[in-house]
Amino acid sequence: MRHSSIPNLLSFGLALFLAAVFFGSVSLGQISTDDAAEDDTAIPFALPQSGPFKPADIQIDNDKAISDWFRSAHANAAAEAFSHWDDDGEVRAACATCHSGEGFRDFHGLDGTEVGVVNGTIDTGGVVDCGTCHNAGLANVTEVTLPSGVVHPVTGVEASCLTCHQGRSAGATVVKATADMAVDEPNSDLRFINPHYATAAATWLGGYGQAGYHYDGKDYSGRFFHARPVASCNSCHEPHTLEIAFEPCLTCHQADSPRDIRISRQSYDGTGNTSVGIRSDIANNAARLLDMIRQYTAEVAGVPTIYDGTRYPYFFKDANGDGAIDMEDGSPVAYGAWTPRSLRAAFNWKLVTADPGNYAHNPHYALELLYDSMADLSGPLGIDMEDLGLLR
Repeated sequence: MRHSSIPNLLSFGLALFLAAVFFGSVSLGQISTDDAAEDDTAIPFALPQSGPFKPADIQIDNDKAISDWFRSAHANAAAEAFSHWDDDGEVRAACATCHSGEGFRDFHGLDGTEVGVVNGTIDTGGVVDCGTCHNAGLANVTEVTLPSGVVHPVTGVEASCLTCHQGRSAGATVVKATADMAVDEPNSDLRFINPHYATAAATWLGGYGQAGYHYDGKDYSGRFFHARPVASCNSCHEPHTLEIAFEPCLTCHQADSPRDIRISRQSYDGTGNTSVGIRSDIANNAARLLDMIRQYTAEVAGVPTIYDGTRYPYFFKDANGDGAIDMEDGSPVAYGAWTPRSLRAAFNWKLVTADPGNYAHNPHYALELLYDSMADLSGPLGIDMEDLGLLR
């Protein structure tokens, strides 16, 4: 036999071997050891022994977690939080960190890029995906810098929660914007400063995180440690559905829902009603503060404002006080007669109300910010705080 025929024979033999493996007559285990052949469960097959097979027959260990996540707000690609930039074709870098899993990984350098900045083009259509919270690189993220400048230590998935629920501005932002300005004089250079949305972490960290505008001479409650075993976001929220586990609350509280939990025997909103949850006191004081802001803009600043929570920048001009937002070229006119006093009160109001769970995340801090803001406005408005019967 000529040597040139040897490669052909080898190729033919290899083809027969692969065919045998494919059709299940020969396994990789069978050609290695006799012992493995006696135990079918220990034989690794290169390809299925028989087919066809159905995808539904494949066991997925984390199928429930994926299903839970899929019906959560974090996975809702159609929500404004993720679809806002669809017409632009890409998510703005300043927003991508929290409004796209890809942007989050870029910001923290989990994709190998520079840490602390989104320096790549982030496509639309992304959500808070599995890789946002389950990326192995999160173990290397040990601290998160808050808008106030406070550097907060984090462990594991805490980095995900605190990165995206800390807000985008803080009391320090207001201080810087209003520096050296007459406190009750409207200044056209001032614009509403928005603390952003879903600011749960900002509320939770309280005075320690310095998210709110802190008035001189006032002390503020720090991070809300609650009670053991409540120690992190996942202590109360199911991490995939984001739903609240209410049963553990019943260990210490008697209520029908988290909103009904009362943490104090005294009334903070002047109603004297302690049969309702502390959420009611916070909501009532927030409503009162907004009324005072409206009154201040009309009587002190001289230009009334109207709040519309459905469109940015939320506070709009009502120059003639007719209760309708002023329009210019078919668009609403943003409020532009802010004073340092009204701006810091509006910032605190928005910070508190931007967290719908403030009554659970840090009710003490929320009540303090609202009270101090009202007390600050009460002076120029000639309102006696004691007559309101409020508590700080």
